[in-house]
Amino acid sequence: SMVKLDKHLLNEVPADLASLLEPITDLELRFKLLSRPHRLHRLAALPLGSQVLVRCGPSGEFADAELRYRGPLTRGSAAILFPFVSQGWAAGRGSSNGSYKGHQLFTCPDQCALFVAASDTDSAVVPASPPPLQGGQRVCFLQEDVLHWGTVQYCGPLPGRTSTGLYVGVLTDKPVGSWNGCYKSYKLCSIPSPEYGHLLPLSKPPYPLSKTALQPPSPTLSKQPPQPTVSAPYTRPLIDPAMLAMAKSALQPPSSSSSETLKVILKPPPLHNPKTALKPPAAVSSKTQAPPPSPPTDLFHPANGFHDPPSPPFSEQKAEPKIWLEVGSMIEMNDPPIFGVIRWIGQISGISDQVAGIELDQELSAATDGSYLGERHFRCPPNKGLFVKLRNCRRDSRFPAPEAPINQVERCNSIAFAEWGSKRVEENTPPVLGTDARKLYEGFKKGIQGHLNSCYLDASLFSLFSCCSSVDWVLFWPANEEGQRSKDAQELLRCDIVNPLRRYGYVCASKTMALRKLLEAETTDAGFTNEEKDPEEFLNKLFQLLRVEPVLKIRSVSQEPQECHIYQLFPPSSLTSLVASVQALLESSFMHSGLKFTEAPSCLPLLMPRFGKEFKMFDAILPSLTLDITDLLDETLRQCSICQSVAEWECLQCYEDLDITPGQLKQYCNTCSTQVHAHRKRQMHTPVKVRVPKGTWEGPVHSARQQLALFAVTCIETSHYVSFVKHGPLPTDWLFFDSMADREGGENGFNVPQVRACPEVGRYLSLSEEELKRLETASLKEPVRRLLCDAYMCFYHCPELSLYK
Repeated sequence: SMVKLDKHLLNEVPADLASLLEPITDLELRFKLLSRPHRLHRLAALPLGSQVLVRCGPSGEFADAELRYRGPLTRGSAAILFPFVSQGWAAGRGSSNGSYKGHQLFTCPDQCALFVAASDTDSAVVPASPPPLQGGQRVCFLQEDVLHWGTVQYCGPLPGRTSTGLYVGVLTDKPVGSWNGCYKSYKLCSIPSPEYGHLLPLSKPPYPLSKTALQPPSPTLSKQPPQPTVSAPYTRPLIDPAMLAMAKSALQPPSSSSSETLKVILKPPPLHNPKTALKPPAAVSSKTQAPPPSPPTDLFHPANGFHDPPSPPFSEQKAEPKIWLEVGSMIEMNDPPIFGVIRWIGQISGISDQVAGIELDQELSAATDGSYLGERHFRCPPNKGLFVKLRNCRRDSRFPAPEAPINQVERCNSIAFAEWGSKRVEENTPPVLGTDARKLYEGFKKGIQGHLNSCYLDASLFSLFSCCSSVDWVLFWPANEEGQRSKDAQELLRCDIVNPLRRYGYVCASKTMALRKLLEAETTDAGFTNEEKDPEEFLNKLFQLLRVEPVLKIRSVSQEPQECHIYQLFPPSSLTSLVASVQALLESSFMHSGLKFTEAPSCLPLLMPRFGKEFKMFDAILPSLTLDITDLLDETLRQCSICQSVAEWECLQCYEDLDITPGQLKQYCNTCSTQVHAHRKRQMHTPVKVRVPKGTWEGPVHSARQQLALFAVTCIETSHYVSFVKHGPLPTDWLFFDSMADREGGENGFNVPQVRACPEVGRYLSLSEEELKRLETASLKEPVRRLLCDAYMCFYHCPELSLYK
């Protein structure tokens, strides 16, 4: 059916709102949101890191989440989505670790990323106010007129019951609870045993413990503690007297008259089982628990609160490794344990061991506010700062032991990588071309596997070696006797990366990680094994590690030739076109800098003009299929632009002259130069003498043109490098390679490399610069758009010349 509407009946959707509405498939929801643009604008302006409530799951329940990203999820899309990191009960109910179709948008734990449209956040785009109680905060609460103490584990709404207010999950100090940390099928927090878990509404609040001391009675004095009189809800108990007495006795220096006491004190602190550590200490006789009337003078060094249990012998200290101890670590000490958090680690005058400044969970009368002997080391509430030897601290046994972070650098050599391994090939293996190359490389788990920000290296090596042998001379360059690291790198590159790539079409990440380690050792730059780098930085360091001669020799005016591995294109500021070809960029860069090749290069890597990874100087760059460098060579016969005789002059001003084919090199013989510059508009030009080979040269020049062929292009988009490689003589013989095209597993999974044929790019590479300008680059489809709009480095070669290198 066709419906005719008057224009005045239609409302134009603003572009900024259209991108927000595009992911919403329900048309009624779209219209409803469009009628409330202020909510959409508010959502679009929400800063990253905002704490919000979002709908989670098919039931539409609210969940706490943090906004981590805003924008399109795939290249070429304008649809804006809002990925959040789920928190609270919804943690682990997401869909990924922050990656979408192989592209890492942000990082978060596995199954915690939620990708939602504006409609899923419309009724919940209200920054979630911070809960009144924070995890780890000490609280007390009344139950059957008895005051109990515990630690907050959860504070927030119950899943599916947002209208009932906030609830608090408490890990109690004593077995007075009956809650396991779950609500219906949702796990809100970790409670080791239901006897120590208690869930109560915030309307019947657990009171945060204040600095005002309310001391609970000792369990040894009576079986049933009397009901305390609470004058105000915000009260703070001191440490249990039984615990304090035990702590003081453990802290007391050994008596010379008691061998038994010495044995007890010299024992290392016991390692508590997390399950049993939550139980209250067994009642001891009142005689042993009764605190002394006054602490010994050597128990607490000057009333500054330095508590130092006697150090165990060195041989007994290895009961638990201390490498995890750092500022922020939750620890315990003594038996029964005293709990706290490390706020400072350092040295204190007069004490040889490393000292930790602890902020206690509960107040202690002899503690400080973070000062020791009048010198402040950290800040905390009064009577909560304690200084102890670091070796006398142990992990807080109330919580599960933290998992050791996986070393992703060393993980490449783990058993987990075994099934992704690739073979070593000793025999020299030339590249295959044409249909054979496409059959060898095409598919998933092909090319070079990416790992830990390695795409800069993967794309560069695949570009240089997969289908081209012009750089193979670096694999056999003779190393000097002292360059053992160079020999190792050369053998690794040849036998573990290049040869297997050409034989089997695949190289695993453990091989490239070994090369990255050699680069790190050579350059003392730790970033080569785990950080993002640029291809030109990698290639320069690689060639330096291999100790090979630079392939480019370039002279500036009358100066001595300079050697380099890569040339950076610097177009003049007068170049105003938004589209350019590599041929034009190279010529203008050489002309305006007064540069010439002293010899024709066998391989020419060209870095495209851009500032960093983001700012591009051109909307599109056409990688010229052939690069004519004849007129950029020093001391070679060049044709006059007018009569084809031997050129003796070249003119930069003529190059920019709009009347005589601008953008093309202008070089003249004596006669033509005189005639061209006789014009009144060109009388101020300053032609430069061309260096020609010695001898007498007359008549037309019919020498062959010196041309290089394009064999690979490396591209970048959103900090990720990919490459296009020409694998045969046909215009359609192009491959696209992405070392991280897919992923298997979550945060500790594996990247899956992919190579696919993309013959469609050949048609665009054959366009002229003028034809490319007429294209609407924004409408180009993948992967053509990436090749033309995101080119980072173009690789050219002359196979005939590479035989002599």
